[in-house]
Amino acid sequence: MIPWRDLPAPLAALRELALDLRWTWSHEADELWARVDDVLWRGTRNPWTVLDDVSTQRLAELAADAGFVAHLDRLVVARRAYLTDRSWFAEERLGARLGGVAWFSMEFGLGEALPLYAGGLGVLAGDFLKAASDLGLPVIGIGLLYQEGYFRQMIDAEGRQFEAFPYNDPSSMPIEPVREAGGGWLRIPVELPGRVLQLRVWRVIVGRTRLYLLDSNDPVNGPVDRGIAGKLYGGGGEMRMMQEIVLGIGGWRLVEALHPEIEVCHLNEGHAAFAVLERARAFAKRHGLSFSEALWATRAGNVFTTHTPVAAGFDRYPLDALTRYVQAWAAGEPTFAELQQLGVTEGPISDGALNMAYLAARRAFLSFGVSRLHGAVSRRIFQPLYPRWPEHEVPFGHITNGVHAPTWDSAEADAIWTRACGKERWRHEPEDMGERCEMIEDQELWALRGAAREALVRSVRTRLGVHLSGRGHPPEVVAVSETVLDPNVLTLGFARRFTAYKRPDLLLSDPARLARLLCDETRPAQLVLAGKAHPDDEAGKRMIQEWIRFAQDPRYRRRVVFLEDYDISLAQELVRGVDVWINTPRRPWEACGTSGMKVLVNGGLNLSTLDGWWEEAYRPDLGWAIGDGKVAESADQDSRDAEELYAVLEREAAPTFYDRDASGIPRAWVARMRRSMTDLTAKYGASRMVREYLDKAYLPAARALHERVADGGAGAKAMAAWSGRLKNAWPNIHIGQPDYVRQADGWEVSVPVYLGEIAPADVRMEIYGEPLSGFAPEVIALSHDGAITGAVGAYFWRGRIPGARPADDYTARVVPSHAGVRTPAEIALIHWQR
Repeated sequence: MIPWRDLPAPLAALRELALDLRWTWSHEADELWARVDDVLWRGTRNPWTVLDDVSTQRLAELAADAGFVAHLDRLVVARRAYLTDRSWFAEERLGARLGGVAWFSMEFGLGEALPLYAGGLGVLAGDFLKAASDLGLPVIGIGLLYQEGYFRQMIDAEGRQFEAFPYNDPSSMPIEPVREAGGGWLRIPVELPGRVLQLRVWRVIVGRTRLYLLDSNDPVNGPVDRGIAGKLYGGGGEMRMMQEIVLGIGGWRLVEALHPEIEVCHLNEGHAAFAVLERARAFAKRHGLSFSEALWATRAGNVFTTHTPVAAGFDRYPLDALTRYVQAWAAGEPTFAELQQLGVTEGPISDGALNMAYLAARRAFLSFGVSRLHGAVSRRIFQPLYPRWPEHEVPFGHITNGVHAPTWDSAEADAIWTRACGKERWRHEPEDMGERCEMIEDQELWALRGAAREALVRSVRTRLGVHLSGRGHPPEVVAVSETVLDPNVLTLGFARRFTAYKRPDLLLSDPARLARLLCDETRPAQLVLAGKAHPDDEAGKRMIQEWIRFAQDPRYRRRVVFLEDYDISLAQELVRGVDVWINTPRRPWEACGTSGMKVLVNGGLNLSTLDGWWEEAYRPDLGWAIGDGKVAESADQDSRDAEELYAVLEREAAPTFYDRDASGIPRAWVARMRRSMTDLTAKYGASRMVREYLDKAYLPAARALHERVADGGAGAKAMAAWSGRLKNAWPNIHIGQPDYVRQADGWEVSVPVYLGEIAPADVRMEIYGEPLSGFAPEVIALSHDGAITGAVGAYFWRGRIPGARPADDYTARVVPSHAGVRTPAEIALIHWQR
């Protein structure tokens, strides 16, 4: 951690810059670290390592280099201005009451210097923290410091994937320990069966935001416990459960120790769902409430985002295995019975498992999917939590993911955007941003693509040479790497996890046709691929091997390259250099698929099935789509999609790319580039995503939390008592036969309702119109119209139903109603007319 190294006075600020991961989205910082040691920088992409390894002599030379010192000073001034200037949040949400947001995630992908991610979930979390920093939102991240993290991919000479797990040495990472006031290491205790786990805390600076990492590898812990945060998603079921206990329970205790002002707990997937239980347990103890009352109080501050498109992807733990852990941690509050009811479906427990996503959804005030289509998918797969509620009323909205454009743009793209829209464009988007983009010359945009393609070709050749040597290929094969790809040829990119639903072999389904596309004499194409298969996914590994065999065919090896060990650094090179990004998931299995968003800022175009974000973004003038927008489950659908994929490339993409005017510019291609950049880059940026979470989730959650915890939690106590009364009395509700009277403009309806011990003010009486015969679903609230004579707890409810639908389309129902309570998110009771 370089405490020993005394930097020359003119270079003292290098340590400040190296510790702030803001350099991960600064091209000028890239230039600075390359000037320190180009070989070290290109090999590590880690300023902390560069600073640690560079020789004393080289530091002395840099201290005497006036140009370098001036460069350093500019970056220091820019960083300090970034941190101190009035932020977007302070300017645009003046007076907004938000103490802070704790963003919990099992993984964070900020850069290669911190290999604490497996894929898109972690990269999204990293982009979120960066955008929150840019906008000045009071956000912190909570994660784990993995000793090995996710695997690194190796490919042998036969194209088979193998996995390596290099050690993550904290001293080589740009992180720093969090100390107590007395100077000792801050430790967070978590009770486990028969012992107390001690978690060290590390801090990562990400501009204005902070990421805190919990570390189990402390000598005070036993050998097994030290390995809890060993591999990301590694170990057996119980080890994974302990990781999630550490993240959730330890994470919330960290929040209370360092940032008690935090109001919103955001669960990025269900992995950290134990945090909501620890939050309620601590609140109950602090304020003298029951656990149930504390859940009602704190739930208002909980937000949940799911990224999973299939229920089978949710973590589930046997309840009997949890018993020992709950008893050790909770000391009776919550009871094990309460825990059962929080993480399983209503009714009898059939599978004996605690579903972490169900637990997160049940304890969240607001829940979201990550694209419009995924919001609909989430409503379907979370329906078991809301029995008898119509699917469209399951309380899951959506906020489509976005990517942090400054992380993914090239230096050349950044320069063009800066000239057109200003340096602050992603924080303070100009109102005339589209008009400014329209002013960019065609020549400039086409030159951008040419430079990006050339840079990618150089990078691919270098990487491939290293990979082929490492696979043990003879020198004559390794030498081929020096001639692969052509900087003037249409370049296609495909990079993601290799698994069946993503269909990475779809483009390889007709090798002869692919070969004709690649080797066309007048309109050739070339393809760069990358991606990992899960260590246990043998089918995914076979798809990688098939592609490598194709790429090794002497007929195509200069047109197809598979690069091993897909990571953030390689992803940046690909999204900056390819002309067309291909994505071929089976609909609707791609929750969002942010990789295609990353090409937008660089002028790349998308060719994808209508799934995830592309389902809502696609227009014919912005890119290309394949498939008919239906669920792709059959082999026939795969065949049809493959046929359309080839056809689009052969008949649309390649002809448009090569149709040049007298000056050598493909005007139609550039026009499509411009529209894609103008219409989509900001719309699918992380800044938009963060602002949307602020307005749709964080501010409403914080307001609700303030109301519930006021006066010692009086509001929460009232809600807990109200919900208890309703649950006990709900089975006694009876709805009589509605009376519909036809009117010129609809129906007059009167419904007798027998509530028993429930007061009319505690419910809402509604008429529900089913989505039939082309009609959208309707919900019409009725008014309480007095008691029914001679009956106890019985009342008439009346109202008007506009429109011409027949009365048979409508059904009466009773749902809970209480000021400030979200139904059915917080109470899923419903009673229908029989």
